[in-house]
Amino acid sequence: MIKSGFGWIRIDGKALEYDIVIHTDGSITKRNKKRSKKLKGIYGHTPLTSEELEFLEDEKPDIVYIGTGQDGALPITPDAEKILAEYRAVIGNTPDIIPEIENETRRYSAVIHLTC
Repeated sequence: MIKSGFGWIRIDGKALEYDIVIHTDGSITKRNKKRSKKLKGIYGHTPLTSEELEFLEDEKPDIVYIGTGQDGALPITPDAEKILAEYRAVIGNTPDIIPEIENETRRYSAVIHLTC
C-alpha cells in the first residue's frame, strides 16, 4: 500500500521524506538529485534530467512512472523527455499515479517527487 502527502510517502508502512526511485526489482532508493541541481536556477526547481534516468537502460522496465509532485510542478528537461519517449511512460501528479503504480502488474520503474 502506498500513501503520500506533501513531503512524505509511505510504502508498505515505511515512511520516507525524500524523493524516491522504485526499481524493477521492487527496491527503493533515494532520488539522486545532485546531478540535476545545477539546473535549479533555470527551472525554479531541481528538474528531472537524463542523468537521473540512466538506470532505465539497465532495468529495461515495461513502463515508467514519473510522479511530478503533489501539484505537478517537477520540471522534466527535454533530454529526460527524449529518454522517456523510448518507454511507455505515465507522467502525472504524484497522488494521481500512485493508484496506477499499486495496480501495476508489468515490470515498472518509478521516479516519485514528493513536494510541489
